[in-house]
Amino acid sequence: MNPVEAGDPVNAPGPAKAVTADAPGAGDAEGAGDAEGAGGTVDTGRTGDAPDPVEPEPVEPVEPVDEQTARLRRARVWGGARRTLWRSPADGTVGERLRELADWAEESGHGGALPDTYGDALVETVERRVAEELGLPDAVFFPTGTMAQQVALRCWAGRTGSPVVALHPLAHPEVHEGGALAAVSGLRTVHPTDAPRLPTAEEVRDHPEPFGTLMLELPLRDAGFVLPTWEELTEVVEAARERDAVVHFDGARLWECTARFGRGLAEIAGLADSVYVSFYKSLGGLSGAALAGPGDVMEEARVWRHRYGGQVFQQYPAALSALRGLDVELPRLPAYAAHARVVAGAVREALAEAGTGWFRVHPEVPHTHQFQVWLPYAPDDLTAAALAQTEATGTALFRRWSAPGAGGPPGVAVTELTVAGPGLEWTAAEVREAVRDFLSRVGR
Repeated sequence: MNPVEAGDPVNAPGPAKAVTADAPGAGDAEGAGDAEGAGGTVDTGRTGDAPDPVEPEPVEPVEPVDEQTARLRRARVWGGARRTLWRSPADGTVGERLRELADWAEESGHGGALPDTYGDALVETVERRVAEELGLPDAVFFPTGTMAQQVALRCWAGRTGSPVVALHPLAHPEVHEGGALAAVSGLRTVHPTDAPRLPTAEEVRDHPEPFGTLMLELPLRDAGFVLPTWEELTEVVEAARERDAVVHFDGARLWECTARFGRGLAEIAGLADSVYVSFYKSLGGLSGAALAGPGDVMEEARVWRHRYGGQVFQQYPAALSALRGLDVELPRLPAYAAHARVVAGAVREALAEAGTGWFRVHPEVPHTHQFQVWLPYAPDDLTAAALAQTEATGTALFRRWSAPGAGGPPGVAVTELTVAGPGLEWTAAEVREAVRDFLSRVGR
């Protein structure tokens, strides 16, 4: 559902702002009752000649806060929160992250492993593990997901003879990669739909232009981490096959899709010809990604990885953190997704009870452990309230808010909520209380 269908956010009331003695127009509290009307005098209790007028002290201009300073403040405040729904990989210090990783390496038996050199050792261990988890013949480690998908789509274009990729206009390559598919790989994109969901089988089947690859982002993050049903997904894949197109899954967050589909990772990945997965988005890794698929395609992918500059000398910290994520975080994701439904329901109830006017929790029942919240206020005001809440209470419920992307309604702000390990400790009542406290700080 389009956000504007839930109400009129443009005309929604903003926060009421109290007038205080410090606010413009409130007057000066000291001596305010001594004035005798316009043009009158103030009795100072002195006699004799009037004193010479006092020149006001010059006011120093307020320097604007640059984005780097603001980012450091956010990191300090939210990283130090005592209570939060999740811990961002960027929350901790370098020393904390490295110590955590080194401790896990010793506990898991990887501490004695040799560092990798140009993709061997621990990197190969990760590749084997990913192929096993996804039930696919082979996998290739990449430093970034952008590179992994560039390579995947380029390999398939060579095999199909078509440089055209069908994908959603909100998909990561279209929104977050600066037009890299065309600029770097010479590919062209088409859009079977622009609705805020993945395309249907009918839309894929009836698209008027030919394409060689259908790319599906699971879940579609910028539409609200939305997924089709399992039946819808299998029908879309079948429709692509009818057009002799290959299917590639942008599975940056594929790890968390099992609860929605009611299927294991291997069965989900088995629908596609190739799958990309990320190690830091859901699994808390430092960086890195993997591309999985048929052995011959993965061999070509290794060639292109080198050509694209991805044959990094050593990547063992990223590889080790990927293994930790697969061991520690992956088994917990179904529980995170289940509790996200509890949190989303409590947020929705609290917003309705508070009488905020128009708001949106999207999806109403989250498809994964992440979802969106929309409110009719300026993004900076909501971010300031979130920071103020954490500084005052040690609780980080919401974090940074932003204006909606292209096509979104004006006058509203959106944020993403992620429920991970720390969030499992929150009851619905505690979520509702945190929402009420947050709203009390908006517009202060």
